[in-house]
Amino acid sequence: METTLSIESITQQVKEEISKLTQVLHLLGGTGAKPAKSKALPKAPRRKMSAAGRKKIAAAQRARWAKIRAAKK
Repeated sequence: METTLSIESITQQVKEEISKLTQVLHLLGGTGAKPAKSKALPKAPRRKMSAAGRKKIAAAQRARWAKIRAAKK
């Protein structure tokens, strides 16, 4: 009796298990593809940042990295 399984037999077992679980999902009413959409609240509009704001944040981050690099030397 062989104690180690070949890759092909392991792959086949995994595919069979996936097939069984997919069938269970379909029986329970879900497809498993996407979560159901919530109908609670509509999404708020995304906030836009000005170019000046992005530049300010980028400059601050560059300064943080410069400080870290200077501390390493």
